Amino acid sequence: MNDTPLTPHCGLVAVLGAPNAGKSTLVNALVGQKVAIVSAKAQTTRARLMGIALEGQTQIILADTPGLFAPKRRLDRAMVAAAWEGAQEADAILLVVDGRKKRRDYLEPILEDLKHRPERKILVLNKVDEVAKEPLLIAAQELAGTDEDGKAAFDEVFFISALTGDGVPELKTRLAQLMPEGAWHYPEDQVSNASERLLACEITREQLYRQLHDELPYDSAVRPESYTHRPDGSVEIHQQIVIARDSQKGIVLGKGGSKLKSIGETARKELCQLLGVKVHLFLHVKVDEKWGEDKEVYEEIGLDWVK
Repeated sequence: MNDTPLTPHCGLVAVLGAPNAGKSTLVNALVGQKVAIVSAKAQTTRARLMGIALEGQTQIILADTPGLFAPKRRLDRAMVAAAWEGAQEADAILLVVDGRKKRRDYLEPILEDLKHRPERKILVLNKVDEVAKEPLLIAAQELAGTDEDGKAAFDEVFFISALTGDGVPELKTRLAQLMPEGAWHYPEDQVSNASERLLACEITREQLYRQLHDELPYDSAVRPESYTHRPDGSVEIHQQIVIARDSQKGIVLGKGGSKLKSIGETARKELCQLLGVKVHLFLHVKVDEKWGEDKEVYEEIGLDWVK
């Protein structure tokens, strides 16, 4: 029996979890193409980006939120605020948990905050392709157990691998069933609410993380300078890579500028595929010790200014 509704349905799903749980990979898998950047580094997602997935007549709006963690800097506080903001008035909340981790005490503050929320809560144990079945079942039982009032912490549990796609279609079908009746919020061919300008910066930032690995700390940002459509149909993009210390400049540039060239070339190729047009990408590096206190930067990357 097919439970997919024939009338239009549309709803919001907040995707929460600790850093590096696989939230962005899951959002990309549900949408069916890349809308959020993925990195082995934790806290890659900074802004609250929406991915838009379709299942039959249902539009599922996915809020890919920054990872929830103990905030220290202003940027950290803004990211955590964006994560909880993404859960406001959601029709369902997904808590994505790395199924490989045996210690789960880091989840206690998140579970405590979720306890009193009225939305339907779904536990998603991710990366199950790397874990034996029995430990996963134990983890699910512990996390989804009942509280002192006998109320279950989660309404449902799913075991998935966002990377391989295992379990993702079943999760997507269930999310579609939970979405309320209503008109779609976005056109059928739109996969994200992020502007091309912001997506272009995110693609470059992903390459920064991927190519520099642990050499470059989190105190870096990619700022848009200009985004111009040329008469020949191509796009000319100028971006500024902002770093906090002068000593980091040589790391980003590489010998003779080779590393910056590699970052730009890889980002440009991906942007060509994403936008479907020829892209001219120009990058330059700027040192600004106080960029993390610049309100304009927060607006550019889609975060609210927090005190």
